[in-house]
Amino acid sequence: MRAAGLSDRVSIELCDYREARGEYDAVVSVEMIEAVGAEFWPVYFRALDERLAPGGRAALQAITMPHERMLATRDGFTWIHKYVFPGGQIPSTRAVEECVRDHTGLTVARRDAYGAHYAETLRLWRERFTERADEVEALGFDETFRRLWTFYLAYSEAGFRSGYLDVHHYLLTKP
Repeated sequence: MRAAGLSDRVSIELCDYREARGEYDAVVSVEMIEAVGAEFWPVYFRALDERLAPGGRAALQAITMPHERMLATRDGFTWIHKYVFPGGQIPSTRAVEECVRDHTGLTVARRDAYGAHYAETLRLWRERFTERADEVEALGFDETFRRLWTFYLAYSEAGFRSGYLDVHHYLLTKP
């Protein structure tokens, strides 16, 4: 923001959503909801609602899965829970929209899906990651870590390509 000459108009704060204070015209949340865990979704959405000024907007990017799959897998424990996102839960669009409706005064003004684009992004990340294995190793990440991360990126790419996973951009508005 400083380089763009906007530091007098923009405030960026990196903090836990539960510790955020103040009132904001806009909030951006990228793939946070998956990490907080389903039991904290109401708290997460209330925090967005409480931080937004009247007329404010929140942009939310969320990885999603079909509602029936979310319900069927929510009590499972996978290697992703163990190694990548402990305590995480991928929501469905229905879960997001019900939580917004039931726990906030916010409105879902728009939702757009980008799963096919995200699959391609994951492919590019995986290719660049594997091409730079020597640089990753020089940073202190061993072969086990590199294999796990490569598998995670390929696994996620397959999830998006098959339609099992999607990524949505939401626009939430506060009256």
